[in-house]
Amino acid sequence: MRADPGEVDPRPGAGLQGKVALVTGASRGIGEAVARGLARAGATVFALARTEEALEALAVSAGVRPFPADVTRESAVRAAFAHIRDEMGRGPELVVNSAGVFTLAPLAETPLEELDRNWNVNTRGTFLVLREALPEMLERKQGLLIQVGSISGRKAFPWNGAYSASKFGLRGLHEVLMEEIRGTGVRATLLEPAATDTPIWDPMTPDQDPNLPPRAAMLRPEDVAEAVLFLANTRQGVQIPLLQIESSQGAE
Repeated sequence: MRADPGEVDPRPGAGLQGKVALVTGASRGIGEAVARGLARAGATVFALARTEEALEALAVSAGVRPFPADVTRESAVRAAFAHIRDEMGRGPELVVNSAGVFTLAPLAETPLEELDRNWNVNTRGTFLVLREALPEMLERKQGLLIQVGSISGRKAFPWNGAYSASKFGLRGLHEVLMEEIRGTGVRATLLEPAATDTPIWDPMTPDQDPNLPPRAAMLRPEDVAEAVLFLANTRQGVQIPLLQIESSQGAE
C-alpha cells in the first residue's frame, strides 16, 4: 500500500528494528525524509546537519537523535561517530550520505568559492563520513553505505559545472569503495535520483524558468526515501551497487 502524500511507506516487519542509522543532511529535503522514514521503520536514527534548530524540531516530530555537525570538518565527523558509539555501544550499521548543496551557473560565471563549496559538501564530506564508518563495518563484516548522488553525476547539463564536478567525483569515490569492499560483507549503493522537489530549488524558481524542470514533475523527497528503505530492507547477501530513479513525468 502506498503511503499518504508526504509520508514514507516503511514496509513494516522488514527488519530495521534495533538497527542504528546515521543520516547526514537531515535538516531538510531528502535527508529529512530519509531520517523520518528510517525512524518510522524502527531504526534508531542519528540525524546530522548544520542547522541545530531544524534538527531539534525533527527530533520532536520524528523521534530521531539530533547531532549538529558540519560534515566538511574532520573533527565534527569524528565527534559525531564518537557520540553514536558512546550512546549505542557501536557505530551505525546503516549510513546515508545525503548532505548536499547545489549551484546553478554558467562555468564562466561560477565563483571559485562555489566550486569549493560543492566539492567540500558533496564529495569531501561523504569521504570523511565513509572513512569514519568503514573500519568498524569491515571488522563486523557487515554494514550498508548509501551515497545520495544525482543524475548530474552521470549526465551533463548546462550551468551544472560545480555541482556535476562534485557528483561525478562522488561517483568515482563510490566506485573505488565498491572495489575495496568486495567480498567483505560490507555493502554500498550509489543512489542517483533525478530532479527532486526540495528547498534547494527555492532560489531558482524552476516553475518560471523553461530551462528547468517544473516542480510538479520532479520526484518528491519521500520517493528517494522509499528507495533508501528498499535498499535497507534488502537481505545481507544482496549487493546493489547503483540505483537510479526518475520521475514518471520525465523530469531529469
